[in-house]
Parts: sequence; C-alpha cells; structure tokens
Amino acid sequence: MIPTSTFGRTEHESSRIIFGAAALGAMTQDRADAAIELVRAAGVNHFDTAASYGDSELRLAPWLSDHRDEIFLATKTGDRTGAGARAELELSLERMGVDSVDMIQLHNLVEDDQWETAHASGGVVEAMAAARDEGLVRFIGVTGHGVRIPGMHLRSLEEFDFDSVLFPYNLTMLDNPTYRHDVDALLAVCRERAIAPQTIKSIARGRWPGDYDGRKFSWYEPLSDEGAVSRAVSFVLSNEQIFLNTTSDATKLPMVLAAASAFGDGEPAATEAEVRADAETFGITALFDGGDLERI
Repeated sequence: MIPTSTFGRTEHESSRIIFGAAALGAMTQDRADAAIELVRAAGVNHFDTAASYGDSELRLAPWLSDHRDEIFLATKTGDRTGAGARAELELSLERMGVDSVDMIQLHNLVEDDQWETAHASGGVVEAMAAARDEGLVRFIGVTGHGVRIPGMHLRSLEEFDFDSVLFPYNLTMLDNPTYRHDVDALLAVCRERAIAPQTIKSIARGRWPGDYDGRKFSWYEPLSDEGAVSRAVSFVLSNEQIFLNTTSDATKLPMVLAAASAFGDGEPAATEAEVRADAETFGITALFDGGDLERI
C-alpha cells in the first residue's frame, strides 16, 4: 500500500506518491485513461499538472467529470503577471472542466527578474491570492528546478506564505554540499510552518547522451533498472516529510508505484550506500549544475 501523509496545512491526506500528469501530455485519450486508472488502483489520490504540459489537462477532463472529489488536484501557471496568470488559470479550469483546483503553483520561479515581477503589485502572487479569495483555488504553491531553487524558495517564503514548495531531490543532487545545505534549511522552514515539500527527479539517471536517437518520454534519461528504481524511490520516501512526484515517462509508472507500495508495506528503505552503489553502476549524474537547464 502506498503510504499517505497530511499534505502540509491543507488537511488533505495525500498519497506520498503524487501523479505527475505531465506524463499525459502527448498521450491519446485511451492511453491517458489507462494511466489514470493505474495510479488510482495503486492508491494515488493527488494529481499534479500544468497549463504547459501539452494536452495533460484535456486528458484529465473526462475522468474528472465523474471523479473530481476523489483527488487533490493541482495545476501550475508559468506567467509572472497577474493578468496573464489569471487568464492561464481560467483556461486550465475550462480545459479540465472544473470549477476550482485545490492548488495553483507558480512554475519554476527561479530567475531574479521573474521573481520581482511575480511578487510586485499586479504580479502573479497578488492575482492568485485574489483567486483564492474567490474560491477558484484553495492553496498556492511554488515550484522550481536547478541547484538554486531551494535557496530561492526560502526567499519566496520570506515574501509570501506559500502552502507548498517543489524541488529536485535525489542522492546525486544532495551530494552537492551547498544544495544539501539549502534543502535542509528549506525542509526545516517547511516543518516549522506546515508547508508541504514536494520533490521531483527521484529516478533521474542524467541527461540524454548526445548521440542517443531512441524514443524519449522525458527531457532527461530516467533509470530503467527495476532494482535501481525501487531503491531510488524508497530512498526518497524514507524522509517522512516529503512527497515524490512521478516522472513524465509513464513507462516507469509501474516500477515507481510498485516500489512505493513495497515501502508502504514495510520493505526497508535503501541506504545511502546502496543508492550510491547504483550511481556507480548505472552512471547516474546530476541533472543540474547551474547552467542553461536551470530554466527548464
């Protein structure tokens, strides 16, 4: 059974595996329906999508028409202005056929100029707070990628009381001392203020080799070895404070769900030594290094 935990201050008892619905973005409706049924059968009750995830919101709509009250539903806006973000939120509601979402998230808020726009008068933060007051959203979160994002989340939390944060979390990233320090500081603030920490890239192997010409279902290469995936997932879940968002590569969903279920049923979590051994065996490298991919 996939473990559950209260999602921050929301009082929602969320599965600690959150369905990253970016996986639905390029699917046919039939394939999307099958993926949704797979995660629901496993006990996942928290879905995360975004206006920018292709047709993801449209693929969710048929299922939501009959099952909206069964899940915690989150989407994202990448616009930094209030007017643009409000329009994007309204379009997301229309595309999903819902009156409201449980959470709206500011997508990848990491660059200084965008941060200033977002928090200024007329920015997205002000607009989403107004949308919350109107009942269009219940909670507001902030997400991001790259080595700077835990520090930027700390800065954001000084400016606005976000309900959740999202950032990369795996052992290879944590091997960066500065990154680990910032993650630890962020988690301490989240614990103190009942903010829900969400994590991504749990089963990332690294960037695709330059000469790779096969099919790609995510912008990075995920692990494909079942044992390594299981150990990577259990390593993340062993930190009881955090939630794990699934990869956009839906072919890996069965392995991730199986690993989380085994962990929930009492299988011991992988140790750092075991995960470190996998990094050596499978050539796992850090996805982010402060370069251009910070903006993804």
